[in-house]
Amino acid sequence: MSEAISSPQATSREAEKETSTVTSRNEARNYSAFDQELTHRALNVRMLLRLLQWAKPYKLTLITSSILITLVSALSVLLPIVQSRVVIDTILVPVESPARFQDFGVIDAYEWILAFTEWHPLMIALAMSITMFVITSLMSIAQQLTLTSGALKTLRDLRVDLFTSLEQKPASFYDHVGVGRVMTRITNDVENLFNLITSFVQHTGDFVPFIFVVAICFTFDFELTLVGMMIIPLAAVATITFRWIMREIFRRIRDSVSQLNQYMQEDLMGIEVVQLSGREEYNISEYRKLNQENRRQEFRAINWEVVYEAFNTSLTSFASAAVLWFGGGKVVQEEISLGMLYLFMEFLNRMVAPIMGLGYFFNVLFRSMASGERIFQALDWDERIHEPENPVQLPARLKGAVEFRNLNFAYQGSDQILKNVSFSIEPGEKLAIVGSTGSGKSTIIRLLARSYDFDDNMIFVDGIDVNQIGTHDLRRRIGVVLQDFHIFSGTILDNIALSNPNVSRERAIWAARLVNAHRFIEALPNSYETELAERGHNLSQGQQQLLAFARVLADDPEILVLDEATSSIDTGTELLIQEALHNLTIGRTSIIIAHRLQTIQECDRVLVLHQGEVRELGTHEELLEKRGIYYTLHQLQFQDSATASELTANPDELEAERRRRWVEMNPDSEPPTFGNDSMGGSGFMGGPGGSGTRPTGV
Repeated sequence: MSEAISSPQATSREAEKETSTVTSRNEARNYSAFDQELTHRALNVRMLLRLLQWAKPYKLTLITSSILITLVSALSVLLPIVQSRVVIDTILVPVESPARFQDFGVIDAYEWILAFTEWHPLMIALAMSITMFVITSLMSIAQQLTLTSGALKTLRDLRVDLFTSLEQKPASFYDHVGVGRVMTRITNDVENLFNLITSFVQHTGDFVPFIFVVAICFTFDFELTLVGMMIIPLAAVATITFRWIMREIFRRIRDSVSQLNQYMQEDLMGIEVVQLSGREEYNISEYRKLNQENRRQEFRAINWEVVYEAFNTSLTSFASAAVLWFGGGKVVQEEISLGMLYLFMEFLNRMVAPIMGLGYFFNVLFRSMASGERIFQALDWDERIHEPENPVQLPARLKGAVEFRNLNFAYQGSDQILKNVSFSIEPGEKLAIVGSTGSGKSTIIRLLARSYDFDDNMIFVDGIDVNQIGTHDLRRRIGVVLQDFHIFSGTILDNIALSNPNVSRERAIWAARLVNAHRFIEALPNSYETELAERGHNLSQGQQQLLAFARVLADDPEILVLDEATSSIDTGTELLIQEALHNLTIGRTSIIIAHRLQTIQECDRVLVLHQGEVRELGTHEELLEKRGIYYTLHQLQFQDSATASELTANPDELEAERRRRWVEMNPDSEPPTFGNDSMGGSGFMGGPGGSGTRPTGV
């Protein structure tokens, strides 16, 4: 990444470290603060100074734009002078002794052209007007291009830094913060800052002619100038009142936009469930309510803007009438010329316009200040996986030994998930972890890959504390197939390689062959170059799973983790994967989590988790002989169908058998009364075929 993109973020983070408190590993965070409004200040100078850090690489472009808009504003003052002093006072209604007025050499230029050409005076005035108009227009176009270029490049770098910051946030951050609200910061809020930069430069340009005009008018006729400016205090009061009213309205608009984005993101991410559940009408109704609230607040803003504009227009009309009446008397008394009165009327608009424009600028300012604060809040949110100061350099190839030592862990705001978990895995060993839903199986895997922070000296790889290993280096050595695997937009080959320079096309194809994915890939229209839809919707669930396996294998990790990897695959595909897993796990330390016992029977050992504790550990045969929890779970899935039929024929025996199994798994709890269907199905602890009505703990 270029310095223009990376430097501002690094500088801002260093500045923030002096004032922000870095949250310790185990300190609770208030995630609701991420969605709360911040200072409500209309002008946050500190935030503007921070924004300039991103504009610094493009300061020449922005300075050029500022100079051009100053010149454009100055030239715009000369055009009314040509119309009034040249056309009216010199050509149409000649004044013998016109009052002295600062005309910036316009009259001298007209007389010089008239002396050296045979043009008609009106043609000279027309040529002067056209020349000024063309020059002003060209300079205005150049100013717009330079301003837009500088603003877009500045916000491009800011958006990249914001995205980089969000990419580095840990899983715990996204566990508590809605993705839709995060998206609002990258899209709507950055766009609001673009409007701020452009509006600020434009409004600054509006005040340049204001200063010129006021100085000129006071120099020529003090009384007439005061008459024209008497509405400015009223306009200022109206602007301040308008600003105070709009601040709260725009806060509500921002909240409603965030809620709309969040709801839409959740709905579209789960659109399949929505449609299968028949919730379309309900969700549309809920979205309509949120949209109605946004519409209501937007209409409130529009109504006040209309009132503000009408009031300022009325003030301008009143001032114009006063200047016309008072100045008309001076024309009649020959104190000023008709051209001078016309010029005062033109200058009056240039005096009032910047004051009126302040109201609209404050609208942009309100939106932009809040957006800027939200963007910098995301940049400054210091939550990240703690990296070691001096990370251990891992060897070229790990042996693959894994040890958990007295591990205790709880997610923020929840009870302890893992309690004093201790076990070890030898290099190349295959360990199966089984247990009921919520027992902590997936948490163990996430901690091994350091998706969350935990205390030192609890998890070791080859005898090295994983907290002393850089997260990037550690994760390169651990291949994880999550339950909710993700397919990216792009080609099949892109999804296997994931832009890893170490994964060539040949290696990707080799990995696909090994996991039995090559056959279906070759059957696709463009083979490995087939473009995949968002989230891989043009692939079946089983094909997506095979692709996820190929992705992990191509990276050649020393430690392999399969988290619920076969829970969503049909029987035929599972047979293919069982064959692939046999080859995949050779020479690799493997941790396999699955609800189906068939998937883990070939593992060297089985670890049974129950309510966050290691209850049993041994080989498949050893645990069956112990007739403990694993034996009960095994029997629940593999009980002989004839025995099941016999038990079902005798309700009393069925009830007794269920109570016996409950006591085996929950020795400290009183068994409940079971219904006739409470143990139906063949799924293993919530897996396919499992009963949704099984009592808690079984």
